[in-house]
Amino acid sequence: MLGACGGSGGETQVSTPPPPAAQPEEFPKPGGKTLREMLAEYRAGPVIAASVSQFEPGINRFGFALFDRARAQIADAPVMIYLAPVGGGRVVGPIEARFERMEVKPVFQSRSVAADEDAAKSLYVADLRLPRPGSYELIGLAQLDGRLVAATPSGGPLEVSADGPVPEVGERAPVVNTDTRETVAGNIELLDTRQPASSMHDIDFADVVGRQPTVLLFATDALCQSRVCGPVIDVTEQVKSEREGDGVAFVHQEIYVDNDVAKGLRPSVAAWNLPTEPWLFVVGADGRIVERLEGAFSDNELNAAIDKAL
Repeated sequence: MLGACGGSGGETQVSTPPPPAAQPEEFPKPGGKTLREMLAEYRAGPVIAASVSQFEPGINRFGFALFDRARAQIADAPVMIYLAPVGGGRVVGPIEARFERMEVKPVFQSRSVAADEDAAKSLYVADLRLPRPGSYELIGLAQLDGRLVAATPSGGPLEVSADGPVPEVGERAPVVNTDTRETVAGNIELLDTRQPASSMHDIDFADVVGRQPTVLLFATDALCQSRVCGPVIDVTEQVKSEREGDGVAFVHQEIYVDNDVAKGLRPSVAAWNLPTEPWLFVVGADGRIVERLEGAFSDNELNAAIDKAL
């Protein structure tokens, strides 16, 4: 949790080695079994903590982290996902969960992330085909200490809606004004909870959408409901530096008015119907969304999304 285009800017400082690639032949096929029957064959293992919540029919990006029972993150295990409709139906799997790094060079790391030993440093991502609206359940199998163990989700089933509230890939991006240093008269505390503030507050989204490829990040470092806002802002800062010269605009929008939860959502956040945070959208020069990333994401994923816009 394929290198992409764009200048490298030097090697990323990483400490999380990738796990061995998951080999499908080392994981069982469902063979007509239900998810419950498959679970019964394996010792209980880690917990799957999803970082995404919005799903529509088709291929969906499913990002997640693995935690052991002591709530420590696991980032060194090959993982496969198995999926089935709630209430019975054919189990699909094994579906590869690929490993993505989130670590950045120290110069792009915020103080909050640097001080948090438990800040997200990696994630797993699986591409799930969800054919129709409804509820789906999943499990994972992870290779730990030379054997397979069951990984179960911490939340409920995946709920697939025919048309979710969040703007989708292919749709026109809602045109909204985003706050800039100018709109807050230089009062950075009203603009950004990150320390130091991100470098993505010079451009109003409404001024560039439909004119040039644009990265729009909705995230709040200090007020995030998860522990991934800080890391994804850092990731976006690093990619912005690497993509200088590509003609891509980068815009960061905090979530709450004046960074005060009691004042409610900023109008731009409400206009995009975002039920969670963080969210990142990459919009092409034609004003249409080419990629959306909910929750945690890596620099590789962001670079690949920018390449689509270009």
